[in-house]
Amino acid sequence: MADRIEVRIELDDINTAVEIFGRHDEHLELIERALGARITARSEEVVISGEPERVRQVEEVLAQLQGFYRAGNRLTSHEVNYAIKAVQSGVKNVLENLAGDVVLVTTRGKQIKPKTVGQQKYIEVIKKHDIVLAIGPAGTGKTYLAVVMAIEALRSKEVGRLVLTRPAVEAGEKLGFLPGDLQEKIDPYLRPLYDSLYDVLGIENTQKYLEKRVIEIAPLAYMRGRTLENSFIILDEAQNTTPEQMKMFLTRLGFGSKAVVNGDITQVDLPKGQVSGLVNAQEILKGIKGLAIHTFTGEDIVRHPLVEEIIKAYNKEQ
Repeated sequence: MADRIEVRIELDDINTAVEIFGRHDEHLELIERALGARITARSEEVVISGEPERVRQVEEVLAQLQGFYRAGNRLTSHEVNYAIKAVQSGVKNVLENLAGDVVLVTTRGKQIKPKTVGQQKYIEVIKKHDIVLAIGPAGTGKTYLAVVMAIEALRSKEVGRLVLTRPAVEAGEKLGFLPGDLQEKIDPYLRPLYDSLYDVLGIENTQKYLEKRVIEIAPLAYMRGRTLENSFIILDEAQNTTPEQMKMFLTRLGFGSKAVVNGDITQVDLPKGQVSGLVNAQEILKGIKGLAIHTFTGEDIVRHPLVEEIIKAYNKEQ
């Protein structure tokens, strides 16, 4: 049996301890299960015992979590799991690097920061390219961060308008048979875009922008025949476009505009046998200067930890 050691760590204060330990010590239990060392919490002190390498890894995880909390961030099971994976991969200071990267401050004063290295790279890619294809599973922040970057571009006057669109595949893009006026017909399909705007701008500001046509939300079918200049355009759920629709959308781009195209190519809702416009674009647009393709992985999922496991399980069956 390998030698066992014991290390004691004194945390900054009781508030830091409460945040790092988690409710009913759930964060410590996560670390114990993942790294195989025993962790005992005693007020503001942590005692770690086990094989030297495992103890060292626990020390590194706790140091990253404490540094992240010192920077003014709350800790959830996502940050704990992310720090564990980083330490296991030999990556240092991953949370510390994310902690200081403020992308935007919402109207309520909330600081929006990337939660993973993949999200951080996505933000940089959007800054540097006029067209970005973002491909990855649900819960990776593709749409939300695109909206954040669009609002930032609007605030800094890089663009004068924000256009958000998505294909209403469930309605076959034929909305006439649905009850109500145009807005009532399309709202259910565009609700996730509204939710992102409300979180960043607040409901009142969002409504003002919509009324002034500074922000426009519409189904993809309504983009045909237009040229969008001085705009930040987001196409959401792009895996549900046909190649023809994707070409139509990408050729709407006018001078002074940016476009972000988001989708999950494992969740195509098109009729069987129909090629996805996002899959097609991913294959034929590689290497075009000014256009980037960014791929998210399961490690970028920032929803409940079980979401990543569920996605992995479904991917195994495909």
